[in-house]
This record gives sequence, C-alpha cells and structure tokens, in this order.
Amino acid sequence: MRWIPLLILGLIFGMPVAAATEWPNGARAAVVLTYDDALESQLEHAVPQLDAADLKGTFFLSGVKQDDIPRWRAVAAEGHELANHTIFHACAATTFPADPRYTAEAYTPSSMLREIEQQNVLLTALDGRNQHGFATPCGQSTAGGIDYLEALRKANLVTYVRGVVATPADLRANVSTMDPMHIPARGFPTGVTSGPLIDFAKEAEQGHGMAVFLFHGVGSDYLQVSSTSHQQLIDWLVSHRSEVWVTTLQNALTWAKAHP
Repeated sequence: MRWIPLLILGLIFGMPVAAATEWPNGARAAVVLTYDDALESQLEHAVPQLDAADLKGTFFLSGVKQDDIPRWRAVAAEGHELANHTIFHACAATTFPADPRYTAEAYTPSSMLREIEQQNVLLTALDGRNQHGFATPCGQSTAGGIDYLEALRKANLVTYVRGVVATPADLRANVSTMDPMHIPARGFPTGVTSGPLIDFAKEAEQGHGMAVFLFHGVGSDYLQVSSTSHQQLIDWLVSHRSEVWVTTLQNALTWAKAHP
C-alpha cells in the first residue's frame, strides 16, 4: 500500500476508555509490525533484521514478482504472516498515477472481492494456510464509489481488514472488542527517525493496548524508513520483551478474542 500521510486524530474528550487487554506473560502491550506491497527492500532488510531478533512481522502482499515467490515462501516458513493486499493494488485515481484499468473507479465491489479471493489462492500456495488477513490499498475501501467492506465481511474471504489510521484511543482500546473489518494502523513519513517509532510503541504500552505499525520500504524503495531506524526500533522492542509482545496481526487478534 502506498500510504498517504494522514493527520493522527485527537482523542475525543469525554470518550470512555475500554478495559485494557490482557496480553501473554503479563506484557503491557502488543506491537505488530506490518509491511505493504511485497517490496524488495523488505526481503533484503526488514526480514533479516526481524529474523536476527527472533521477531515476527505481517507482510501484506500485492504485485508479487515471479522471482520472489521462493523468498516469500521462505518468509512464511520462518513464522511471519503473509496477508492479502489485492493483486493490482487499485486506489482512487487521484491518489497517484496508475493504469486506468487498475484504479478503484474501474472496479465494482464484486470484482474487488473476486480479486481478493484470487490473491488468497496465491497466499495459500505460499504458506499453506486457508485463511488470511487483508489490508485495503491506500487505506481506501471503495470500488466504483461503493464501500465494499460489508460485502467482504459477508463473503468471509478474510479474517480481518487493516486500515491506516491509529488514534490515541485505539492504543488504549480493548482489542477483543474491535471490529475486525476496521483494524487501525499507523504509517510514518519518509525518513522518519527511530524516536517517533519507539514513542508509538511506548504509547501502546502505557495504555495496555496494541500498536500496529505500517511500513513500506525499509532502506530503499518508496515511503522508506532507513534500515538504521528500523533496526533501532527492533533493538528497543528486543530490550523490552517483557513489557511488549511483538507478534503478527493475526496472532494478536486471535489472542485478544480468546482473552476478552
């Protein structure tokens, strides 16, 4: 997903805060590292850094290259989560230049769901799993001007849908009560340093909630975080293993549902 910078919404005064989620082994928060678009830099930098730290991430795949299929299969074999990001990554035509055939306006909800279903076939061929999560391209959930999330819910094609905005309230929410079709995440601007990344994890720790990170390029490609900043975030997470549980998005949601 090519993330478009969005303002982080403010906490609404007077909004009640949900009961804290109880995470494994007394952890104060869950941290989920997600990566969009099946980028080469993720295979070259993000995956090796995660593996060296024995941490698992969630990779939303779209536009998978033939030459990278064995590598993504190996990523799944290491315990990382592979998830659905459509085949052609159709966003609104005004988002960025794209082939008119692969813009959200050219789709209908039914054609979008068919593409999601077909991408699931590839994912199962890669990881052997019959169910997968999903992230909306560009955080947009319309096809032909119609929101398709309720149709996607009814079709039971995916286990959850990750969006792109996380609010302060989200970091304190009881994850077990979140709508699985609207899981919030936070993207960061190109060149972000490790400070804001670590602060995001700390905010979730303070609220006993869940911080879902949204990355694209790591060390290269677009909307990139430097490999150094990415490594510094990982180092912080490793040094705080007892306080934060770093896991895949599916694992976090499954745990929260079983431990309301």
